[in-house]
Amino acid sequence: MIVTRFAPSPTGYLHIGGGRTALFNWLFAKHHGGRFLLRIEDTDRARSTQGAVDAILDGLKWLGLEWDGDAVSQFERKDRHADVVEQMLANGTAYRCYCTPEELDAMREAQKAAGQQPRYDGRWRDRDPSEAPAGIAPAIRLKAPREGETVVADHVQGEVRVQNNQLDDLILLRSDGTPTYLLAVVVDDHDMGVTHVVRGDDHLTNTFRQLQIYNAMGWAAPEFAHIPLIHGPDGAKLSKRHGALGIEAYRDMGFLPETMRNYLLRLGWGHGDAEIISTEQAIEWFTLEGIGRSPSRLDFAKMENLNAHYIRETDDARLATLTAPFIEAKIGRALTDAEKDRFLRSIPGFKPRVKTLIELADGALYLFASRPLALDAKAAALLTDEVRGQVAELAARFAGSAEWSAVALEGIVRDFAEANSLKLGKVAQPLRAALTGTTVSPPIFEVAEILGREEALSRMEDVKIRG
Repeated sequence: MIVTRFAPSPTGYLHIGGGRTALFNWLFAKHHGGRFLLRIEDTDRARSTQGAVDAILDGLKWLGLEWDGDAVSQFERKDRHADVVEQMLANGTAYRCYCTPEELDAMREAQKAAGQQPRYDGRWRDRDPSEAPAGIAPAIRLKAPREGETVVADHVQGEVRVQNNQLDDLILLRSDGTPTYLLAVVVDDHDMGVTHVVRGDDHLTNTFRQLQIYNAMGWAAPEFAHIPLIHGPDGAKLSKRHGALGIEAYRDMGFLPETMRNYLLRLGWGHGDAEIISTEQAIEWFTLEGIGRSPSRLDFAKMENLNAHYIRETDDARLATLTAPFIEAKIGRALTDAEKDRFLRSIPGFKPRVKTLIELADGALYLFASRPLALDAKAAALLTDEVRGQVAELAARFAGSAEWSAVALEGIVRDFAEANSLKLGKVAQPLRAALTGTTVSPPIFEVAEILGREEALSRMEDVKIRG
């Protein structure tokens, strides 16, 4: 069975790059009917926080990437990591190093002065333990092979090699007994039955060292796929100056989770010319060989256009539910049941016009505005004394209509325009200003129908009174 994992460090939010890595692991597991596991790599106790763990879990759930089984805490497995090191000491693939920090600093400075790459020189590798200095707690190092090469057969990068004499004896357990990242990852992946490690290509150098640990324990190594990183729109490595980086930030900007799944999928993976790819299609099509070797660039305009597509495809009731919190945050109160119903009925008019839930919320604010409406500058300029008189006359005609529907109200306005030798827009725009306080809205006759007879006529009356 295929088993993948996502293993973030809980030192902050779920980064967009982490979201893509999780997605690729999830899709690969789903494609093969396998399992997608979650491990929280929380061994750095000074920087790991519960708040960050919660943010990661929430981000994954929002993306729709549910994991199998319980999330595993790496820190809680520290005793198991230490046990493995004891096995390595017993089989001669690890040794105790009694170097002090001062000795290691002096070693590195001497190597730099000689024009060499600083690395541990193995001075305790073959020494007799009886030579150990008193009072020094040792670190445990891997007795790495010094001859030959270590080869990674990578699903994305191809075959990558490094000469073993370029790798020093890495620390497995620090002198305080805590495991290093490189050790913990190998032990955890082995124990969790991980068959494929899909992660950023910034981990490729770690993989050579981790393979040496697998070999030292006689364990079968998983297969690897190292994904190129995501760059900003300018081609530079993604950083805070490029804008929102956390998955929750995109949620708060009004993007749908299906948009982010589709967008992140296309950041470095392709299936022919397909741009809009449903989650079901992604599961069917996904292969590691479809991942490109070049870094991908964020494109916010493309992300917004994709979001507009998914908004148009989304059920009205779901859109109303997702957008309501944005509206309530803007108006500072909860929506009433009547207002929720009014908003739901307005959504078809917004769908072709908006790219984010924020735009949808902003566009719908007129539905919940207090009377008299606050007019924006363009609306106020439009409502001259003459135009106010036209609005008042229209209000009288509306009030006398037996039917309150967009079709009926449009007919009244067209008759009024024709009788007064006016173009329809010359009447419809002032009506829009009166009913919404702006000059931009969904089709104005639909707006009037959704507001209802009482509210619409009251807003038109307010315009007359202001005059």
